[in-house]
Amino acid sequence: MSIRMKVFGLTIDPMTNSPIMILKDLEGDKTVPIWIGLLEATAIASELENIKFSRPMTHDLLKNLMDQMGMKLVKVEICDLRDNTFFALLYMVFQGKEFSVDARPSDAIALALRAEAPIYVEEAVIQKSKEVDLGAKEEIQTEESKKWTEILEALNPEDFGKYKM
Repeated sequence: MSIRMKVFGLTIDPMTNSPIMILKDLEGDKTVPIWIGLLEATAIASELENIKFSRPMTHDLLKNLMDQMGMKLVKVEICDLRDNTFFALLYMVFQGKEFSVDARPSDAIALALRAEAPIYVEEAVIQKSKEVDLGAKEEIQTEESKKWTEILEALNPEDFGKYKM
C-alpha cells in the first residue's frame, strides 16, 4: 500500500554537506529522508520557492514537452529501497494509455511538483528507510537511525531555513 506524502522541506546533512529531501505523510506521523544531489535539490527548491528562471531548466523542459504532447503525469511513487538506493516510478497517461517509467526519486519529485501530481511512498519503503539489515535477515533500528528518526519526526516547517543550492 502506498501512502500519499508531500515534500516537507530540504535540509543539509551536517556530516556530508549533502542535501536531504524530507518527505512527510499528510497526517505528519511518517517521515522519509532521501539524500539527493545538489542539482536535484536546486530543482526541487526552486519549485518549492516558486523561483522562475529566464530559460527552462531540465525538469521544466520535460514538463513543457509533456504538455505539448498531451501527456499527463498522474502520480509519482517511491516504490523501492535496495542497497541504500531509492527507486521511483512515474505513472503517466498518453493518448488514453497508462504506463510507468523508472526514475530517480529526486527527478520524479521535481517533475511531480511542476505537474502538481501527487507523491506516494510505498509503505514497505517507509519501513526500510528506518531499518538496517545486519545480515541476519532481521531488521533492527540502529542508534544512528533512531537519532535521525527522532530529529526528523520532531521537525516543524519553521525549522527549515532557505538554503542556497
